[in-house]
Amino acid sequence: MNAIPASKDMIPGVSPDIYSADDFAKIAKIIYGAAGIVLPQGKAMLVYSRLAPLVRTTGSVTFGKYIELIGEDPAELNKAVAALTTNHTFFYREAHHFEHLANEVRPHVIEKLRNRQPVRIWSAGCSSGEETWSMIMTLFGPDRSTGLNMGRSDLRILATDIAPHAINKAEEARYAVKDLKPVPEALRRAWTTETGDDAVMADAMRSIVRFRLLNLHGDWPIKGKFDAIFCRNVMIYFDNPTKERLVKRFSDALAPNGFLYIGHSERVTGPAVNDFQLVGPTIYRRRAA
Repeated sequence: MNAIPASKDMIPGVSPDIYSADDFAKIAKIIYGAAGIVLPQGKAMLVYSRLAPLVRTTGSVTFGKYIELIGEDPAELNKAVAALTTNHTFFYREAHHFEHLANEVRPHVIEKLRNRQPVRIWSAGCSSGEETWSMIMTLFGPDRSTGLNMGRSDLRILATDIAPHAINKAEEARYAVKDLKPVPEALRRAWTTETGDDAVMADAMRSIVRFRLLNLHGDWPIKGKFDAIFCRNVMIYFDNPTKERLVKRFSDALAPNGFLYIGHSERVTGPAVNDFQLVGPTIYRRRAA
């Protein structure tokens, strides 16, 4: 992985004694090893702007000293990784995924729950929660009675992200009303309460979701199989070998005929490609054994 910028004078006004090309290369290698995130040459300025506050607050003074710190302190390394992740997301992003969830998956979910069978869905890389809440509103549907019954059944949503600040925002379950405009009005009316300029997610939804910190590049303390996994616009930050390993792990975590939803610019490739059938734009069904 070549991550060394062409020029040593990477950041105008910043001395190479503070932040050098060698520092950037070392950080890129550390972050790749910790989280699988690729930092190409053009990210030198981003790395500086995201990590400079951590360099200051830890008293490291230089990036070289900070690199020594994250090499010795796992907690500080986690902060560096979180600082370098991008948490851009919005409600009902890639709406065709939620239409498929409503039309193709929801009827089977309702049937399983009526038969007292468990349903498990994973929002992997949930960021600040907009994807997760969009999923749950879609599953619950516009009829509150049906949704409340689903919430009292064995339906559980796991939502994970590597960034603590994103998880905190997701758990707060409070967003600007204007941010929910992409969500169908019937779902907004059924499952959110407006208080001034904010909208709060309904308690019935909050009761079935568990937000957890998780590095997709590390161990997964997860038992059982999922009926669906959303991992969208996460793999764009990984190289091909990392993507292919992750897709294989998702395949192993999905129940037969379960669905994998990925981002619009992502594709299933590698050892798991024969495990899946493409059933819609960036929607894959796990083949039965």
